[in-house]
Amino acid sequence: MSANTRRHGLEAARLYFVCEARPGDRDPEPLLRAALENGADLIQLRDRSLSDHELIAAARTFRALANEHDALFILNNRPDLVEACGADGVHVGQDDPSPADARSTMPPGTLLGLSTHSEEQIEAAHGMGDAGPDYISVGPVWETPTKPGRPAAGLELIETAARIAELPWFAIGGIDPDNVGRVIAAGAQRVVVVRAIRDADDPGSATRSLREAVEGGAEVRG
Repeated sequence: MSANTRRHGLEAARLYFVCEARPGDRDPEPLLRAALENGADLIQLRDRSLSDHELIAAARTFRALANEHDALFILNNRPDLVEACGADGVHVGQDDPSPADARSTMPPGTLLGLSTHSEEQIEAAHGMGDAGPDYISVGPVWETPTKPGRPAAGLELIETAARIAELPWFAIGGIDPDNVGRVIAAGAQRVVVVRAIRDADDPGSATRSLREAVEGGAEVRG
């Protein structure tokens, strides 16, 4: 995938699904396929429990399914393994390698995402120039067990991001089909979810609900 194709895909992305290598200790393919067939256009492999070899092996399924659905595949927190995993980029947190350090180990033309949790961090991400991220996540909107100890930033931070962010940005943190409308009303046009799809009784239906909410909100504001 070319750098331009990746950037166009990022601009168009609305629903970002983060998943472990073996969600619920099961083969991830049915879950990923359900998400991708019903509206997810960006998937991330996030699993800090794996060795490098295991992570590279797990990435094959994510890459293959992303290819099938013209979706982007992002690796969590391992810029050094982006190339080996065939990923389109990496996502790092505030306590991970800096964006500049991450870029120095990534192939040219791959994408870099950065978590932000405050107005100051959003502003800092925009001040990094070419060494900075291609996109940011903003949150957590609500506290979530996937990030224990991280206090909720609330909908106020989403409103702030809608006002000041120029990079593509995704709201994250405790978002599900029941509350996504509030996030969209606060100004988000893109969302990241984990449990809302992974733990749903019907992952495909949950994905469709999320996608419809995001697209509907974007149409109203547009």
